[in-house]
Amino acid sequence: MNHSDIEKTVNAALSEEFELDPESLTPSARIREDLGLDSLDIVDMVIVLGKAFGCKLHNKEALAQIRTIGDIHAFIAALRDQGALGESG
Repeated sequence: MNHSDIEKTVNAALSEEFELDPESLTPSARIREDLGLDSLDIVDMVIVLGKAFGCKLHNKEALAQIRTIGDIHAFIAALRDQGALGESG
């Protein structure tokens, strides 16, 4: 899975789950401020992304540092590089 595939999968999952305009899901879009997701939405986001990529997202320290869509892309890419993504990812 290359970086473009990661971006497409993340953006599609978030767009569908939170009814977000795909055009708003730019790498610089801030999750809370620009997209309006609250802390409960962020918990849901972790679950949705885990399902989309066939893995559990359990690195709480790394997850706490995510602020933008680009941060999510980089987080998932790091999991890929570690071999932590499931078969669907």
